[in-house]
Amino acid sequence: MSSSSATRVLLVRHGQTAWSRSGQHTGRTDIPLLDDGRRDAALLGKRLREEPFAGLTDAVVRTSPLARAAETCEVAGFGGRAEPWNALMEWDYGDYEGLTPAGIQERNPGWFLWRDGAPGGESVAEMTARVDSVVEWARAVGGTVVLFAHGHVLRSVCARWLGEPLEFGARVRLAPASLSVLDWAYGRPAIDTWNDTAHLS
Repeated sequence: MSSSSATRVLLVRHGQTAWSRSGQHTGRTDIPLLDDGRRDAALLGKRLREEPFAGLTDAVVRTSPLARAAETCEVAGFGGRAEPWNALMEWDYGDYEGLTPAGIQERNPGWFLWRDGAPGGESVAEMTARVDSVVEWARAVGGTVVLFAHGHVLRSVCARWLGEPLEFGARVRLAPASLSVLDWAYGRPAIDTWNDTAHLS
């Protein structure tokens, strides 16, 4: 993958939904934020308007077109600047859409998304190719990029930003309405901040 040490990528996971609260796999099901999710998105927006972010006036903003991410982007104050991008949609869970991890294990003991992919949905190879396109785009843009999206796709972006296999994403969890920052250290891709929810305290 190409590199530009001037690039900084902010990752914003959408706010709380009924399914994120219940632990159900939410891929392409287009469900809205809860009231708590909208409140948290507003708090996130307030944080991004303050130092050291100062509104990110020069940032390029992209959002998943799914309602929970697009609404988080809008409530946070970035909707007018954001371009919807299908590449930021959540992993397609296929046959496992709407199921909890426990429910999936009852059907298929030992299943592991990051190794096995989703039957009837996206494979690991397909997801890798999709997030690689996001990383390549961000590095080509340069400057600051803000991505409003979903837990598994953003964890996948992190893995591929670092040059790790997609399975690395299993080791870096993301809370709803969290803020993470990817940048560079000593000329190599790095994590600056991860799963920061201080604005929700």
